[in-house]
Amino acid sequence: MSNVIVPEGYKSALNMYETQKAIGMLKRIFEDNLCPALNLRRVSAPIFVDPETGLNDDLSGTERAVVFDIKETGKNAAIVHSLAKWKRMALRTYGFSEGEGLYTDMNAVRRDEELDNLHSVYTDQWDWEKIITKENRNENYLREVVKSIVNAICDTLDFLKHVYPQLTVQLERDVTFITSQELEDMYPDKSPKERENLFVKDRKTVFVMQIGSVLKSGQVHDQRAPDYDDWSLNGDILFWNDVLNCAFEISSMGIRVDEKSLDEQLRISGNNERRRLLFHKELSEGKLPLTIGGGIGQSRLSMLLLGKAHIGEVQVSLWDDRTKQICEENGIVLL
Repeated sequence: MSNVIVPEGYKSALNMYETQKAIGMLKRIFEDNLCPALNLRRVSAPIFVDPETGLNDDLSGTERAVVFDIKETGKNAAIVHSLAKWKRMALRTYGFSEGEGLYTDMNAVRRDEELDNLHSVYTDQWDWEKIITKENRNENYLREVVKSIVNAICDTLDFLKHVYPQLTVQLERDVTFITSQELEDMYPDKSPKERENLFVKDRKTVFVMQIGSVLKSGQVHDQRAPDYDDWSLNGDILFWNDVLNCAFEISSMGIRVDEKSLDEQLRISGNNERRRLLFHKELSEGKLPLTIGGGIGQSRLSMLLLGKAHIGEVQVSLWDDRTKQICEENGIVLL
């Protein structure tokens, strides 16, 4: 069952068509800010992949991909959950060099997603990936990239507020960095989401690092697949969302696994069977470049910068009857 929160006194600052214009502007301006900051070039990307290659991201390991058969090939295809692994192979295919990267529009169907203000079965994001040196596989480099992304977001907001002065969204440029274990140590009796809300409400812009490994409590802060992020060099970018009064994730990202961390994380997670897949074989044999990358939610960023209460106000998806009724009764216009 869906869960819809209606903020008290909520009224969108932009009408329906203003919203459409602003989304288009936001996407163009953000790309113009992000690409030079990270030295990225745009490429085309697949909507579906061969499930036998191991290229599809299995997220937390429980989500079901949408799989369909292709009549002419006699094989199945799986709609992507994300392009975390595909991008790394694409960098090699395009012949990119160290310090160069790519970005693409990723569109996915996540059929098992719980429906609420932040989640729908349709996912759209900027997927990006950049080749790095062995010397850059460290936390300091990760932090610098995070700061660059946050500045690109804040610069985009400044532009939008110049065009639409009725927007009142405020974001903090200074990023506070904290590990998931440090959060647990601070709030041992809280859930991971409760910890994020408490900490981000105070600091406003936060990068929670080292997500995927088991914490001292025996729990994990959040699930991460074992075969793309290095769990010691990854994290989530969170902003405080004043409309929804909660910590708001914009990006999951990180320095990717090398041969050593892939081997360790497959073993820890009990996914040794993946070693036979094409992606994993090539990575284990050192045939893929060392990279950093992530996804930045397009609808999420539109929600945040335009001060929207529901993701359905900035993307077209399918909703249950209860969601549609609550939104209609409270002036939340679903596209």
